[in-house]
Amino acid sequence: MCGIVGCLGREDAQEVIVKGLKTLEYRGYDSAGVAIHNGEFINRSRARGKLVNLEKKLNEEPIRGNLGIGHTRWATHGPATEKNAHPHMIGGVSVVHNGIIENYAELRDELIAGGSEIYSDTDTELIAHLINIKVKQTNDLLTAVKEVIPRLQGAYAVLVLSERHPDEMVAFTNGPPLLVGFAEKSFIVASDMLAIVPYTKNIAYLSENEVVHIQKDSYKFYSNDLKPIDKKIEEISWSAEQVEKSGYPYYMLKEIFEQPRSMAKSLEPYINIETQSIEMPALESYVSDIKSLEQIYIVSCGTSFYSGMVGEYLLEKMSGVSCKVDIASEFRYRSPKLVKNSLLIVISQSGETADTLAALRLAKEQGVRTLSLCNVQHSSMDRESDIQLYMNAGVEIGVASTKAFICSLSILNLLAGYIAKVNGNMKPEEERALVKSLLATPSHMESVLTYDKFFAEAAERLKDYKGFLYLGRGVNFPIALEGALKLKELAYMHAEGYAAGEMKHGPLALIDEQMAVVMIAPKDDLYDKAISNLETAKARGAQVISIGTVNDERLKNLSINFLSIPEVPWNINPFLAVIPLQLLSLHVASALGHDVDQPRNLAKSVTVE
Repeated sequence: MCGIVGCLGREDAQEVIVKGLKTLEYRGYDSAGVAIHNGEFINRSRARGKLVNLEKKLNEEPIRGNLGIGHTRWATHGPATEKNAHPHMIGGVSVVHNGIIENYAELRDELIAGGSEIYSDTDTELIAHLINIKVKQTNDLLTAVKEVIPRLQGAYAVLVLSERHPDEMVAFTNGPPLLVGFAEKSFIVASDMLAIVPYTKNIAYLSENEVVHIQKDSYKFYSNDLKPIDKKIEEISWSAEQVEKSGYPYYMLKEIFEQPRSMAKSLEPYINIETQSIEMPALESYVSDIKSLEQIYIVSCGTSFYSGMVGEYLLEKMSGVSCKVDIASEFRYRSPKLVKNSLLIVISQSGETADTLAALRLAKEQGVRTLSLCNVQHSSMDRESDIQLYMNAGVEIGVASTKAFICSLSILNLLAGYIAKVNGNMKPEEERALVKSLLATPSHMESVLTYDKFFAEAAERLKDYKGFLYLGRGVNFPIALEGALKLKELAYMHAEGYAAGEMKHGPLALIDEQMAVVMIAPKDDLYDKAISNLETAKARGAQVISIGTVNDERLKNLSINFLSIPEVPWNINPFLAVIPLQLLSLHVASALGHDVDQPRNLAKSVTVE
């Protein structure tokens, strides 16, 4: 997802914008730019590639002014070139944009037919053309925006300046997030609060189809048709210090080591320590619905989808309620007919994932109760769902998710236990045992983190394999998928995750002495079957790296490397097994010289289809 930062009222607008864009680098981008109004003209600087290229230009030719906008772009329409970088300027109008304009071709043809010259390959430039035409006609920036918005189809968050209006900035959104920060004698608009927290904790969120008009000493929020809105300003709790690396070489490594603490914090709001019971106030008014629940749906993408797959095992086994998991990008396109007495759960770290948000809206249209599990409060999913639960993972900077995955598993365990308790499928002593096992897990995770040194040393050898097959059964099958995804994300290597029982149905053909097999086989009710599947692969020459319980001699003898995790209940194994897989991916990627925190072609949050 592209990054947007705007500033009005500070003499160091260039510095504020560039610093803000730096905090958003984790989102993934391939070009960057700024446009700053000096009181008379708007000056612009853009560069392809990393932000350092833009900084070099600005160091040589600084742009002065107290009103400006900036952007980090992830290419959608048109390749990553300087001419396609934002901000786009047409006439006296400058625009930055996050999202996709779906009627791009129609608007482009119309503008060309009207005599406009198109300079880039982007959909964003067309917004600048349309607003520039209206500004010339009305000499009013806000009115111009109002008249252009109905012409735009798709998902967009837009920030606009006009040379004719040296003390004004207009922002509007239809999907992707935008926030306004209220600092002393200045305003900061951004697509992520990380760009705002160094200056103020007072923010307001633009909801879908809302506009904010910011002037030198005032601001007003409107609906798209310019009807005034009374917008609440909130005080956030995140601080700039939370996003520092704290001495780690990578944000991701820091976040992997933060997982025990993050899990403990995720559990805290939902557990009564004294009674060893699960308490979910957000669900208390829906107890009657839970008792009659016939079906649970979980819809999510990427790593969140794999946490949802774990949740499927947890919910069905604990609560006895049927559960189905869907990839969000496919969910609504099969025209699902949802069961009336059902619950749809959406999982998203950002709470802004476009496909998942669309699934939530479809469920609401069909009258189905919705529950969001997000890390970012006040995000779109958080606002639009009926029931809100939070990961409480803290700031996650690395593009490859770690803390959010662990905290999702925490909340899904608690949710499964709560539903089971309400519908009579879990006895009080079973609830206490579940709570006790979850509270003990952060300590177990700390012990597993000692494998970091092992992977750092082994990475030089592991990077030479031609590929990796990750295998697991039962609740560990989604962990195999997650492990494979992490290696693909970070190391750009061939990696596939399979249910171990599927090996004989095709994947066994891939096995030879250059293929690493990563087996997740803790001692649970599927252990013997998993070992049998592994022996089949070993007999074909597989180089086995295994994760198993304590001193499992049988698994050790099949492996060139064996990683021990503590003996824990079946539902806790995923917390412990995923950590070595995260470390493996990180260190192999580092050994190959890749950017661990900002993998190529990827963004932290995907707010368009």
